[in-house]
Amino acid sequence: MSDKFDVIVVGGGLVGAALALALDKQGRRVALVEGQAERFDALEEGWDARIYAVSPANRAFLQQLGAWPDASRLGVIGSMDVRGDQGGQIAFSAADAGAEALAWIAENRWMLATIWQRLQQASGVTLLSGVRPQRLRHSAREAAIVLDDGRELQAQLIVGADGANSWVRQQSGIAASIKPYGHSGVVANFACAKPHGNIARQWFLGDGILAWLPMPGNRISMVWSTSQPEPLLALDGARLAAAVAAAGDHALGELTLLSPAAAFPLRLITPDNVIAERVALVGDAAHTVHPLAGQGVNLGFQDAARLAAVLAGARDCGEWLTLRRYERTRKEAVRTMQLTCDALFQLFHAKQAPGLAWLRNAGLNLTNRLPLIKKQLARHAVGF
Repeated sequence: MSDKFDVIVVGGGLVGAALALALDKQGRRVALVEGQAERFDALEEGWDARIYAVSPANRAFLQQLGAWPDASRLGVIGSMDVRGDQGGQIAFSAADAGAEALAWIAENRWMLATIWQRLQQASGVTLLSGVRPQRLRHSAREAAIVLDDGRELQAQLIVGADGANSWVRQQSGIAASIKPYGHSGVVANFACAKPHGNIARQWFLGDGILAWLPMPGNRISMVWSTSQPEPLLALDGARLAAAVAAAGDHALGELTLLSPAAAFPLRLITPDNVIAERVALVGDAAHTVHPLAGQGVNLGFQDAARLAAVLAGARDCGEWLTLRRYERTRKEAVRTMQLTCDALFQLFHAKQAPGLAWLRNAGLNLTNRLPLIKKQLARHAVGF
């Protein structure tokens, strides 16, 4: 006996859960399959080291879903200060784009809890947590997955929102190019002695990229892209805080560790396609980017928003031309962001070419003196 749905979403993280909520608002019957059994709608104490910079466009998307978290644990990026490895600098602000903010800083757990709390009230969503898909079949006429508890779910469309190592992508036969950066992203949260002023700070260090993102109060979240994460992870809290403060030229004074450091490998993943017969990919299953621009989750939320938009009013959610429309509308934005982040990473890690360090830092300084270009950068940052 099979359960039948309009759409099955595999993966209950931020992007998959937001998509399920968007489809519920269209009156779709949705199954959300999440392998972890924990309560996603419950908040734990402490600060989550996994944070995201959410653009104004995606804040609006979540607000439309009634799933934007309250402001008590949200940081605001009002401006950015980017430094090169040999004196280069560029700074721009939300005012350059005529926006309220460049982005809002939110913890993964805080946003996820808000979305899942809304899902508990969604009449059209069946939440299946603590179970994993074991088999997938799809054709021009139907799609189905079999869970590890023996249940079979059938749907017009199966969506893979199951991360960079996507099971759906692999099972549907979609090939992907995977380029390891040889770096890991080390993340942690700190209290700082000086006010951050709602400024996101970033340093291209030559051998890594360090970012400090403003959180509520005198707190920051750090993301340090480095080829040697192990020495940082081996430091105790006081020594790690001192190392991070020194790497950022003590811009915010003394730092105090708030959450244990963690690391994750950085890879550029580019699937050949993001659709197959009655299958679509969203979020990290469809693409990854280097975190230097903080755009990974923003691309994912826009995948969810765009897929929901093209499915609105569709009689058959898995119809091929509908899925092709989704793929076409996302291709340029995703590829542009991947190429931009990859080029910046390569530019600031290429030490062997004579004069390149001077050129890249001079480029930052020149851009900083060109208000029209800075305005465009600011508008791109907020998604205009």
